[in-house]
Amino acid sequence: MKAIRVGVFALAAACVSGYAVADTVKVGIIGPFSGPFAHYGKLFKDGAESYLAEQGGKFAGHDIQIIYRDSGGPNPGGVKTAAQELLVNDRVDYLGGIVFTPNAMAVAPLIQQSKTPTVIFNAATSSITPKSDYFVRSSYTLWQVTAPLAKWAHEKGLTKVVTAVMDYAPGVDGETAFKETFTKAGGTIVESIRMPMNTNDFSPYAQRIKASGAQAVYVFLPGGPPNLGFVNAYNQNGLREAGIEFLGTSETDEFDLQKFGDAALGLMTAFHYSAAHDSDANRQFQKSMREQAADSLLNYASVGAYDGMRIIHKMVEATDGKKDGDKAMQAIKGFSWESPRGPVTIDPETRHITQNVYLRKVERGPDGKLQNTEIENFGPQIDHGL
Repeated sequence: MKAIRVGVFALAAACVSGYAVADTVKVGIIGPFSGPFAHYGKLFKDGAESYLAEQGGKFAGHDIQIIYRDSGGPNPGGVKTAAQELLVNDRVDYLGGIVFTPNAMAVAPLIQQSKTPTVIFNAATSSITPKSDYFVRSSYTLWQVTAPLAKWAHEKGLTKVVTAVMDYAPGVDGETAFKETFTKAGGTIVESIRMPMNTNDFSPYAQRIKASGAQAVYVFLPGGPPNLGFVNAYNQNGLREAGIEFLGTSETDEFDLQKFGDAALGLMTAFHYSAAHDSDANRQFQKSMREQAADSLLNYASVGAYDGMRIIHKMVEATDGKKDGDKAMQAIKGFSWESPRGPVTIDPETRHITQNVYLRKVERGPDGKLQNTEIENFGPQIDHGL
């Protein structure tokens, strides 16, 4: 324990020493660049570097150097070590990235001690930003996208819903958000199902949902195989034919969307971004991403990184490239801009992003590919979980 304390105080001392006045501003990005979640690392890299390329590689006249560190999957110990290396050895001025909530929690004490502004590109649990005064979020939270969906479901006439979520922090956040919002409106949660993270057979859960008497199922799953598995189980077990509506958030994400095929058609989700969003800012994002990498993908993680770099740009402008965590954080409180997702603002109290949330329906686009078509704008949403 003594060694840990010494390490933390040494970190704090290092970060207030004179090294950060160099003309080059260093940004450390932590994400999974290997293993089953490695696609997030590429999404972060493409999004961050496409924004940087738009600015000619400079923020406020200062060269920007991005240093990447691999987190693997949920790995709090490894991520804490990676953050220490970036702060002490690489002497970064800012941190960004982070896919998983436990990883974000692990770096909170380090950035608090070192006063290093850290932009969360993805991790979506509401309780992250209160853990350090130097966290700011460019992504979303489950509360933010779920609460308006629950209100819409009740207004549509749904009165009985099952919640089915993966049993970890974001899943519990989503379950709580839907349950509290839906029951407050007068609806009933027939059953709350929490599925273990290692689940790969969703048929038993689909059968429980079908037998529950519910009119709809609210779902939260992490990206990748779980999404495909659950949607297949939803269709193969006759939930669609039984009229049980699918209510999700990120389950039809662009990373997986084309893999679903016709099984995804008509699925409804509420989310803050769609690659099909119709705006000049989104078209510019698409252009920049294609120039960055031919195989780049527009989705919530890449736009989180793109906008995360916009936030860092603002902080570099405010500090003239010098390391001043307090001044940098003050500069982004209330900061507003036009994102590829629509108008956004950093809430000055929570340091979370306020943004539109859209009701989306999976359809075939003009090019014949599946897309998340925005059919209703719920308007600006705060993080209701804070």
